[in-house]
Amino acid sequence: MTKENILAKKIGIIGGGQLGKMIISEAAKMGIYTVVLDPCEKCPAHTLANEQIIAKFDDAKALRALAKRVDVLTYEFEHISKDALKSLEKEGFFIYPSAATLEIIQNKYHQKIKLKKEGIPVGDFAKINSVADIKEVIKTFGLPLMLKSALGGYDGKGNSLIKCEADIDKSFNELGGKSACLYAEKYVPFVKEISVLSCRGIGGDIKVYPVADNIHQDSILFETSVPASITSEEEQKAMHIAKRVSEVFDDVGMFCVEMFLTQKGDLLVNEVAPRPHNSGHYTIEACMTSQFENHIRAVIGLPLGETDLLTPVVMRNLLGENGYAGKALVTGVCEAIALKGVSLHIYGKQETKPQRKMGHITAVAPTVGEARQAADKAQYFVKIIST
Repeated sequence: MTKENILAKKIGIIGGGQLGKMIISEAAKMGIYTVVLDPCEKCPAHTLANEQIIAKFDDAKALRALAKRVDVLTYEFEHISKDALKSLEKEGFFIYPSAATLEIIQNKYHQKIKLKKEGIPVGDFAKINSVADIKEVIKTFGLPLMLKSALGGYDGKGNSLIKCEADIDKSFNELGGKSACLYAEKYVPFVKEISVLSCRGIGGDIKVYPVADNIHQDSILFETSVPASITSEEEQKAMHIAKRVSEVFDDVGMFCVEMFLTQKGDLLVNEVAPRPHNSGHYTIEACMTSQFENHIRAVIGLPLGETDLLTPVVMRNLLGENGYAGKALVTGVCEAIALKGVSLHIYGKQETKPQRKMGHITAVAPTVGEARQAADKAQYFVKIIST
């Protein structure tokens, strides 16, 4: 791509969920034309995209039609056809991050191998093909042991904690047994979970965001707060690791690097996502350039924006309430947005169900503690139920 008339470029986004919607929102501010591909006719992004192709994510014909309508392709999540993207790249279409990066990151076992080979700190892990393999690994790693599916897992799905030998068969079978692609990780007794966003431009320049503190509930992100309550040494180390990950993949766009801070003070990379990330929603209100704007800047070849934190911030996910499934109804909006420093993002998903991500709250304040108090109040008011 050349830089002539770059804001007339067209971007294709695979996935029309909340991340796709927020990418499109930033593209629209810059006058960039967007086409989204999603199987859901009324996906969250459908109200903002200039065009929508309604098709499954593994529909090679539809993906080619999308590529032909735009100048560059990107995606909002990893569970798409890497083979279809490889074919498109061979035909000369631009895809960022690349199909090669997607292929590695889609398989979490291969992802770990790549990171370890490149000197990125990760915990101990081993391939699992049988129950006997698990028993052998336990001799080295001990118990508890985390058994994971290498393919398709998210929000804790595809993970099973083996606490004792009686759990082995159950965990193995729950995750698909011999027909699945499994691996085991030595259990990490972490102090906290953190994440760092980094963005790499087409020219190789990299911008790294502040370190975020993450709290999960039922394996789903509950809260992100920035600045993180860690030492300056830990902060610099985490940001350096995130930058190194962008260099290792040598690709274009946003990368989110999730890490564990251990009881010994070590930082270990848990997972990498090649896209904007849930834990980076805070950047919309709290940073000079949001993760979504920088992703757009990166994939079309614009200079990356600064990532400085402007204010302490707390982000909370809004999930579908337990006991409700059906057409979504949001309550408590007026009360929540009347609170100082609070911003409300509702994704526009037509259907709600328990634990489904339906929106998020961002609260900014002079301190993280004050921001958390505002988020508490806002979350008390906002409920997502069904009609």
